[in-house]
Amino acid sequence: MDNNTLNGMNRVDQNLRDEMLAELFLDQMMNKFNKSKILEEIDQSLKKKDKEAFFRLTEELKSVS
Repeated sequence: MDNNTLNGMNRVDQNLRDEMLAELFLDQMMNKFNKSKILEEIDQSLKKKDKEAFFRLTEELKSVS
């Protein structure tokens, strides 16, 4: 293979790596955001003494964690 072909392959590999890292980062941020929202809702359910919402939300939190 000539040098141009190898350089092209390296660029594709780097782009793929960057894309995968960006996707992983976004997934982690969305997961943190979702956990945060659920925790806020759990706090609200405790303030309202809403047992049903509390249990539903804690189960939802387990599935996100």
